[in-house]
Amino acid sequence: MSLVDSLQKPSADTVVVLDFETTGLSPEYGDRAIEIGAVLIENGSVVDRFHKLMNPGFRISSFIEGYTGITNEMLKTQPSCEKVMAEFSDFVAGRHIVAHNAAFDKRFLDAELKRIGRVHDGSCCCSLLVSRRIYQDAPNHKLKTLVSHVGITPAGSFHRALADAEMTAQLWLEMLERIRRSYSLSTITIEQLQELSRINRLYAHRYLSSLSE
Repeated sequence: MSLVDSLQKPSADTVVVLDFETTGLSPEYGDRAIEIGAVLIENGSVVDRFHKLMNPGFRISSFIEGYTGITNEMLKTQPSCEKVMAEFSDFVAGRHIVAHNAAFDKRFLDAELKRIGRVHDGSCCCSLLVSRRIYQDAPNHKLKTLVSHVGITPAGSFHRALADAEMTAQLWLEMLERIRRSYSLSTITIEQLQELSRINRLYAHRYLSSLSE
C-alpha cells in the first residue's frame, strides 16, 4: 500500500474504544444496556472519555448485580437508556469503534441506537480477534488475561464499562505499537486490522509483512 493510499483510509490511531454492561446477552430478546464506557483515542493518545449508568426500565437479575457490581439501587435514579444513548450518539458520530468481543457490543450499540432512530455509520474492529493474531502465545484472549500478559496496569474493576474500555484502549495501543515495531509500518489503518482479524492466525505474520512491501 502506498503512502497516499494509506493516508486516505481511516487510521487505527483514531477510534472510540467502547464497552457495554448489559442485562443479558441478547438485545433481540429484550436485554438492555445498563452502563456504557468509551475512550476516545486521537492520533494515538487518549483525549476524552464517556461514561454513564442507565436505567433499562426494569429490575436486573441478581446474577448481573454480582457479575458487574451494578445494583438495582444504583440504577433506579439513573437516566433512561434512550437519554444516555442520544448523548453517546453525538460522542461517537463520525468515528470508528473498537471493542473487545466487538460483535457483542456492536449488537447492543445498534439495538439501543435503533430505539432512538439513530445509527452508527463508522467501521467496527474487534480487539479480541486482532489479539489472537498478535499475541499467539497468550494463555487465552480474555481482556483480563491479556492485561496481565502484556503488562498493562489495571484501570479498575473488570466488568465495569469504563474500566474495561480504558484497558482495551491500552491494549489496542500496545498492539499498534507492536505491529509498527515488528513490521516497520508508520501507518496502520482500520481496514488492515479488520482484514487481519479475519485471516487464519497461521498467516498473520505473512499478512503483516506484506503491508510493508
